[in-house]
Amino acid sequence: MSTDTDDTDPIRIAFVCVQNAGRSQMSTAFAERERDRRGLADDVEILTGGTDPADHVHEEVVDAMADAEFDLSDRTPRAITNGELRACDYVATMGCSTLDVGGVDDAVDVRDWALDDPDGQDPDRVREIRDEIERTVSALFDEVERERVSGE
Repeated sequence: MSTDTDDTDPIRIAFVCVQNAGRSQMSTAFAERERDRRGLADDVEILTGGTDPADHVHEEVVDAMADAEFDLSDRTPRAITNGELRACDYVATMGCSTLDVGGVDDAVDVRDWALDDPDGQDPDRVREIRDEIERTVSALFDEVERERVSGE
């Protein structure tokens, strides 16, 4: 975790993959919901992006998230910069071995969630990946809440 911030700075979390069209978009949607549910709107900033963004969010991801009452149809994959990553407390990569976070210093907690890519998967498999992401994001927010409460 970044040590150059004080208690009033938001905790910055980035969800990153290569295309920013599947796993990182699902993670971002679940993170936004967790932030709101837990009353952390002023305490947590969420970023998402990819190293080689796609033109649109994968259709199977849009459909699976719609089943969970999220509308990702208006989201657009975007590039993320090393500067944005360096400003984060946590960076969650989605299992994209080609993602280079080498420009991120040791103060950033980088985690590789090693999630399967939903692109081209059947709907049941995409929903399984979605549900795994939901659990993983919730666990991360448990940590963030503990950090914010304990002031670590």
